[in-house]
Amino acid sequence: MFYAMPQTWPCNTFLFWSKTRTLMHSYAAAVRHFWTLEDTLVGYMFNDLIWCGQEGDSGFDFSSCPEWSACRNHPVYSLWRQASQNFAEMACGNVTVLLNGSIANAFNRKSMFGSVELDGLNPHRVDYVNIKVVTNLEGPFIESCNQGSIVDLIQILQSRGFRWTCTDNDQTLMILQCIQNPEQSACQTCASSLLHRRSLTFN
Repeated sequence: MFYAMPQTWPCNTFLFWSKTRTLMHSYAAAVRHFWTLEDTLVGYMFNDLIWCGQEGDSGFDFSSCPEWSACRNHPVYSLWRQASQNFAEMACGNVTVLLNGSIANAFNRKSMFGSVELDGLNPHRVDYVNIKVVTNLEGPFIESCNQGSIVDLIQILQSRGFRWTCTDNDQTLMILQCIQNPEQSACQTCASSLLHRRSLTFN
């Protein structure tokens, strides 16, 4: 199937993520130029689709499949693993990784990004890996660019010859969160800061 429908994407548009799915989709929609695995043809076709074989019948079971961890060669995991590998191998230019700083092990070597996509990135094709660590508006604030598993990710990138950047609490990501939760105190602080900056610009 992958050989039958190959795809290529322009450089500087690849967005990877782990444990930030909802915010990732909002970010990609707002920034426009990003592409995620779910935007590929395979990703679009199979996103959120549950399917597996069933005993005693030649058809598919679309409702009660075992968890990925229950089967060594789970069909859905196998498909996403191959799709993730292909997506990472295509990556070029500046790539972005969106990680959740409100959980322990924001970078997890057992996740699809940590176990497949990271290893598929080619330092000869990728100019920079731009890490963006985002936390929930009211915390907890567990990991950041200089603490926790993010440090492990940076060490791996350095050992493989990648150039990288890391940003905590990117303003665009915070604004997207505030659109969903405008009453949060962090949003009031962010709004005041933006208004002050705007007044300085016009003055």
